[in-house]
Amino acid sequence: MSRLAQTAGLTDVQREILATVRDFTDKEILPVATELEHRDEYPTHIVEGLKELGLFGLMIPEEYGGLGESLLTYALCVEEIARGWMSVSGIINTHFIVAYLLERYGTDEQKDTFLPRMALGEVRGAFSMSEPALGSDVSAITSKGVRDGDAYVLNGQKMWLTNGGTSTLVAVLCRTDEAHPEGTPATPPPPPHRSMTTFLVEKEPGFGVVRPGLTIPGKIDKMGYKGVDTTELIMDGLRIPANRVLGGTTGRGFYQMMDGVEIGRVNVAARGCGVARRAFELGISYAQQRHTFGKPIAQHQAIQFKLAEMATKVEAAHAMMVNAARKKDSGERNDLEAGMAKYLASEYCKEVVEDAFRIHGGYGFSKEYEIERLYREAPMLLIGEGTAEIQKMIIGRRLLEEYQIQG
Repeated sequence: MSRLAQTAGLTDVQREILATVRDFTDKEILPVATELEHRDEYPTHIVEGLKELGLFGLMIPEEYGGLGESLLTYALCVEEIARGWMSVSGIINTHFIVAYLLERYGTDEQKDTFLPRMALGEVRGAFSMSEPALGSDVSAITSKGVRDGDAYVLNGQKMWLTNGGTSTLVAVLCRTDEAHPEGTPATPPPPPHRSMTTFLVEKEPGFGVVRPGLTIPGKIDKMGYKGVDTTELIMDGLRIPANRVLGGTTGRGFYQMMDGVEIGRVNVAARGCGVARRAFELGISYAQQRHTFGKPIAQHQAIQFKLAEMATKVEAAHAMMVNAARKKDSGERNDLEAGMAKYLASEYCKEVVEDAFRIHGGYGFSKEYEIERLYREAPMLLIGEGTAEIQKMIIGRRLLEEYQIQG
C-alpha cells in the first residue's frame, strides 16, 4: 500500500472495492498496458474484466442493477485504473456521464430501458458536445435537430467522441430552435444555451454507417491516449424518436451536459492523480537502481528534491480531487471545486511525469520504459473536459460571485 494518496473516512465497502480494483490493476492492466498502447489495441480482455467486477454499474442505483456507489468511490477507482493505464479509465468515464445524465434527468421509460443494461456493460455509453470548428465554446454548436412529426431529424458533425466506435448509446447535444407559429409576431431567438437539447442516440458498435443517417468514420490517430477509440460523428438526416429526447423536454440540453461535465472533470482530476502517482512510483524506483558517481542517484540531493516535489504534488492533487467528489456527493454545487481539482491535478500530473522522465535520463526516451508512455498520455489531461484556461475562467467567475463586494 502506498503512503501517498490515502483517503480518510472510507467505509469498509469502499475500501473493499478499492482493494479489488487495485489488485485488478496490478495483475491485469499494468503487465499489458504498454504493449497494448504501442499497438493502439483496444483492451477487450481488460474491459471484460471490468464488467465482471461490476465497474460499469458502480454509480448506477441498485434498483437498476448497479452498485449505487458515490462519485467519491468512482473517482478513487478511476485513480487506481489510470495508475495502470489512463485509456482504460477513459473507456468507463463517458459511460458513467451518460448513466448519470439518465439517472438524474431521464424519463422513467428511459431509465428502465437503458440503466439496467448499462449496469451490466451490455449498453455502453458515450457523449458528444464538441464540433470541428469549436472546442470549449459549447454554446456555439451548429448541429441541429428539427421536429418532424413524432421524431427529430438531426444533422451536423461532432468531434472528439471518446468510445465513438465501441459505444451503443450516445448522448448528443444539438441545437433545437423551435419555429414560431405562423402568423404570430416574430420574437427574439432564445439565448444559445436555452435552445439546446440532448438526444439519446442508439447505434451499432463499429465504424462506417452504424445506423441510417449516422456515420462513425474511424479512429483518430493520436499522440497518446491510445487503445480507446476517439472518433468523429456525422449526422445526415438521422431520425430520432421524440421519446429519445433526454427528459422528454427540449431546451434543457446545455444544463444537463454541464452537470455531466462536472462528473467528467472530477474524473479527469482522478486520472491525473493516478498517472502522477504511477510516474512517482517509476521515478523513485529507478532512482534507487541507477548509479552515478559511485552511488544510487536517489542519494544525490538534486534527485531527492525532485522526489519531494513530486510526492507533494501527488498528495495535493489527490486531496483536491477527493474534496471535489465529496462536494458533489453532498448535493452541493461543485463547479468551483471540480474546476480547481481538474486544473491542479492535470498541471501537476504533467510536471510529475516530466520529473520522472528526467530522472530516467536517456532511458526515459526509450519505448522500453513505461515512463515514455506516460509522457505521451499526460498532455491529454491538460485539454480533456475543458482546457486549463477554461478551468481558470470558471474558477475566476465563481470566485467573483462568492466574494462580490457590496455597495
